[in-house]
Amino acid sequence: MKHRLLRGRRRLLTIAAAFTALVAGGGGTLTAMQAEAAPTADPHHVFVINLENKGYDETWGAGSKAPYLSRTLRSQGVLLSQYYGIGHNSLDNYLAQISGQAPNPDTQSDCQTFAPFVRTGTVDPGQAVGQGCVYPSGVQTLADQMDASGHTWKGYMEDMGTPCRHPALGAVDDTQKAKVGDEYATRHNPFMYFHSIIDQQDSCARHVVDLSALTTDLHSTATTPELSYITPDLCDDGHDSPCVDGRPGGLVSADAWLKQWVPVITSSPAFKKDGMLMITFDESDGPQEDASACCGEGPAPNTPLPGITGLGGGRTGALLLSPFTKGGTWSTTPYNHYSLLASIEDRFGLPYLGYAGQKGLSRFGTDVFNAGT
Repeated sequence: MKHRLLRGRRRLLTIAAAFTALVAGGGGTLTAMQAEAAPTADPHHVFVINLENKGYDETWGAGSKAPYLSRTLRSQGVLLSQYYGIGHNSLDNYLAQISGQAPNPDTQSDCQTFAPFVRTGTVDPGQAVGQGCVYPSGVQTLADQMDASGHTWKGYMEDMGTPCRHPALGAVDDTQKAKVGDEYATRHNPFMYFHSIIDQQDSCARHVVDLSALTTDLHSTATTPELSYITPDLCDDGHDSPCVDGRPGGLVSADAWLKQWVPVITSSPAFKKDGMLMITFDESDGPQEDASACCGEGPAPNTPLPGITGLGGGRTGALLLSPFTKGGTWSTTPYNHYSLLASIEDRFGLPYLGYAGQKGLSRFGTDVFNAGT
């Protein structure tokens, strides 16, 4: 009943936003109010791909080394030109996308040791107070929400091999540096940092799998999860340059990976029916380059500077492809990873976790799902 009420409330917001646009005469730049209201489009197969450590101009500017992403795919989707990371370094951004939890000193340093999160309290909005890496089972995630509401999800991790692979609790994380033949990074797999997921070993092994399983799962709508969270390895996500196996890395390798995998996703029955594919970056080039923030992000309960030298993870931009978007368009509405989480929760009628519930946070609206405008 709670989920049906949430859906009803968001449909009313959509009608109100549409009425406002009609009264105003329509056309031109879409407003933040239209962005915050849930859209009439209703994607129900969500795909998220995270690349690594690139600022907006480097990726989307005229000299981009990723022409497939910045030109070919850009012409097919809507560019979110004011999309930001929420912190530095990598891990805290991934955690924010699935839990709404803000950074703490350990996640800011990418959890070199796979240590438990020691919680000393809870503060609004839904923030665990404390320090550490692996959150206690009481800290909920988008995956937990999907399970509880009868929706399907999977994480697809390149080079992971063994499903649900992570270091032993308290051990040094030996995936911090790539190895030839194994460029998987635990810190780019946020599901491994929540006891609510990893303690259910059989369930975790079914849900967090190697990337190679994606092609088979995409064969039909029935076998495609409603949420597919996809992480390339340390070379293919653009993190390393050059890569340990001799490939160039950076945007060159990331672009080649996208050219291989994006058509597999966009040609699938589920995507064609009601899909949305979000391609973004965890953070900009680093805290010394850009630690800017958007969307009202301020000091977090566990660290005064989520971006180490500033309040955010810098401007990265993001691209969203969907049958519900108009190719070659853009939105200038400010968004961040908390906005992404809230927007996914909107798709499935779920309550907002953590900072996804921050007052005034923009969620994807008719500025993004603009095919009907």
